[in-house]
Amino acid sequence: MTTDTLTSPPAAARPGHVAGAAAAMFLVGTLAAVSGVIADYPVYGGQAVRYAAAAVILSVVARAADRGRPPVRLGARGWALLAALSLTGLVIFNVCVIEGTRASGPSLVGIVLGTVPLALAVLGPLASGGARRAPSARLVAAALVVVAGATLATGLGSGSLAGLAWSLGALACEVCFSLLALPLLPALGPIRLSARAAAAAVPFLLVMGAVTDGTGMLRAPTSAEALGLGYLTVVVTVVAFFLWYRSLPRLGPGRAGLFAGMIPVGAMATAAVLGRGVPSAADVAGAVIVIAGILIGLSAPPARAASGTTTGSRRRAPDAARS
Repeated sequence: MTTDTLTSPPAAARPGHVAGAAAAMFLVGTLAAVSGVIADYPVYGGQAVRYAAAAVILSVVARAADRGRPPVRLGARGWALLAALSLTGLVIFNVCVIEGTRASGPSLVGIVLGTVPLALAVLGPLASGGARRAPSARLVAAALVVVAGATLATGLGSGSLAGLAWSLGALACEVCFSLLALPLLPALGPIRLSARAAAAAVPFLLVMGAVTDGTGMLRAPTSAEALGLGYLTVVVTVVAFFLWYRSLPRLGPGRAGLFAGMIPVGAMATAAVLGRGVPSAADVAGAVIVIAGILIGLSAPPARAASGTTTGSRRRAPDAARS
């Protein structure tokens, strides 16, 4: 049986989907502070362990949830989309964030990633469902407010040309993480898509680890490193991926993208909880601005289809079928 996906605009936001998107991006924001715990562990080997463990957990959950249901098969286009999603949204994204932080520190990376809402507000309606749609003016305005708040919460720092280039790469990969998932979600659902994307990232990371660290890319972690890797696996990958991919098709990429502004808020809150810094007045003001921008964006009407498109039309999911 072939799975179809609607190209009509997303329905009105529901509280559960709003809360899921907000929680997902907040949890992603905790990554920066928690990553300090595993700073001495080989980078790519640690990421490979994280995604491999997450893939196992998600696969077990998916198998239990799908008990009695026929499996989903992906055709050539579906596998190509999945590989592109994993390579850009997981592997290259991590490389860009790591190298950008090394080149200019975390502030510049955080500021550039703060423009994710604006990028998705503009690109999301154009890519959603394969139909050309005009972005809502209110949604774009709300995204600008979120970007301003995220920038204020992150803090303005000095940067370099290399750091800017890596940061822009991370931005592009973060956008791909959402847009490439949209055609796959109707067929796979959030759990199976998260499991397969995480599993597909492991071989890429192992190759990169072998190139950069050789046989030292994997070692037994200390107790603190094990706890850090466990948190990144269960909370930042399993839980956050599921919540994001569950909310994304319901909210639409434009409105869902607004919640990327919660990333610096999550980082700020986690740093305070771990005793790594008390939020400043600018941090708190930035968080308030982010929340205001999100509320403005959620009140925006769904994107309108551009002339020449039919909002009620259907198209097939990318070579996906239930056997």
